[in-house]
Amino acid sequence: MNETNRQTARPSTTDRNGQGPAVVDHARIEAAVREILLAVGEDPDREGLLETPARVARMYAEIFSGIHADPRELLGTTFTQKYDEMVVVRDIRFDSVCEHHLLPFMGKAHVAYLPNGKIVGLSKLARVVEVLSRRPQVQERMTEELADLLMQELEPRGVGIVLEATHTCMTIRGIRKPDSLCATSAMRGVFRENAMTRSELLGLLKG
Repeated sequence: MNETNRQTARPSTTDRNGQGPAVVDHARIEAAVREILLAVGEDPDREGLLETPARVARMYAEIFSGIHADPRELLGTTFTQKYDEMVVVRDIRFDSVCEHHLLPFMGKAHVAYLPNGKIVGLSKLARVVEVLSRRPQVQERMTEELADLLMQELEPRGVGIVLEATHTCMTIRGIRKPDSLCATSAMRGVFRENAMTRSELLGLLKG
């Protein structure tokens, strides 16, 4: 498995007895959240915060559920089809967490590929976006992971990915620019090599 595959799959860790995937350690998260509350000068035992560590633990289990999932498994079933024009799924909503500040970033993914004799169910493309977003992420890496994964698993003539997202690490802290939007793209195969094909895709996304 090459480096790209390892990063995309992110194989799950095992428990202390080596008996398979480790679950999220809720107790450890709860203890850490309690320490954070104490560190910022709060009272974790007051009524409003008493259950907060447990709530945060459940939240992290949900929003980081993609860490131990392999998105390649979602692309294992394909269908033989001679369709050779562009397949585009626009506006796939996603929510992720920036690994630098552990703050959310959210937006839309636009996914396109040019089949080479086989296609995949459209819902699988949305599910792959979901798995990749449910991890500590940076938008640039997520964009490339998605493009490389589809190229490897579907073996199409090309893949084009565009992500547009708002990052709360820029909107609620630091520079505080609430109207900022980050756009990233990754082009593979004919989308990278052929300017007309790339322009066609970008035109469809603008429409």
